[in-house]
Amino acid sequence: MATRTARGVLVAALVCYLGITFLNILSQELNLYRLALALICLVLVFLLQLVHSAPGISGARMRTKILTLAAQGVLSYLPLIWFGVSWGAMAGFFAGSVLLLLPARAGWTLYGLTTLSLLVPGILNDRGVVDLVYMCQTTALTGLVVYGLSRLTSLVDQLHRARADLARLAVSNEQLRFSRDLHDLLGYSLSAITLKNELIHRLIPANPFRAREEVDEVLVISRQALADVRRVARGYREMSLGSELASAESVLAAAGVSVTVDTHDAIDRLGLATSTVLATVLREGVTNLLRHSVASYCRISARIEGDLVRLTIVNDGLILGHQVPSPDSGSGLGNLERRLQDIGGRLIVRRFPDGSDVDVFRLTAEAPVQEARAGDPRANEVTSGGQPYGRAGNVA
Repeated sequence: MATRTARGVLVAALVCYLGITFLNILSQELNLYRLALALICLVLVFLLQLVHSAPGISGARMRTKILTLAAQGVLSYLPLIWFGVSWGAMAGFFAGSVLLLLPARAGWTLYGLTTLSLLVPGILNDRGVVDLVYMCQTTALTGLVVYGLSRLTSLVDQLHRARADLARLAVSNEQLRFSRDLHDLLGYSLSAITLKNELIHRLIPANPFRAREEVDEVLVISRQALADVRRVARGYREMSLGSELASAESVLAAAGVSVTVDTHDAIDRLGLATSTVLATVLREGVTNLLRHSVASYCRISARIEGDLVRLTIVNDGLILGHQVPSPDSGSGLGNLERRLQDIGGRLIVRRFPDGSDVDVFRLTAEAPVQEARAGDPRANEVTSGGQPYGRAGNVA
């Protein structure tokens, strides 16, 4: 609606200027042939002006612009021979067109020359000073009106297109968010359920009471996975690092991995966004450990140093030759990298050989303890503190 309204205002203004010119010509009491010629010239000028005022004309080739401007110039000045100063308003259309199609310096220079050019027919027709000033002023004003309304129509069209692009981008971002959250939240839960079911299968003949306890834990994880899916669908993705630590200890212990956790009382000081992102990092780290390693130990630590918190996950048993996709691939570690960058943090991945067929893997996430709030002067500092993805050797 806004685009059509702007276009309608432009067309109405052009028609009004053409109507005034035609009325001036009618006052000369010309014969039918000259009236028909005037009408044809007015229609051609109108069509050319519509082309020059179109929103996409700026992207046209310069050769096309020069040809159409030349045609409009001929139709602006040649009829002056037949109709005299009554045709002078059409030079204003030409003045507006040169502003629309030519670079700024050339456009404004030619605009000024076009305005002053109306002095020539005025002088040849022995017009007074007042008439000469009026003709130049009318030409300048007409050019500015045509230029302004044309630019306004173009800007409205660009705004409409930008809004449509933003809407598509919002949908795309929401799809990426949904995909990322499903990967980060369900990958861990499904891996844990699979692992515990395998443990239950082994325990049923030898230790049914322990198997029953594991079944209870599977039910808890399953309910949590269902709640996670519902939170993703609603857009709520708040997680607790403390809860994820307890869950990770239970899952890794069930997998026969020796777990050491050292948080240094850092969890209680974390902001909500930081806690959620670090909990996601922990989930992905444990999921990768279960999928891509034969680890015998895992050390998890969280330390606060100044305004930053550093979460580190170290494990052995990384299988040689395995590589986790890079951050640009849109998978686990890439999701974590983007999440940390959003809050001004960074992700560091390191791999160290230990002389056997497996390597030691260390995943480190750094983030601000408290996320910067709107209006906080530190907001820009925290955001700009994110550093590029760090890797040493092959990563997993």
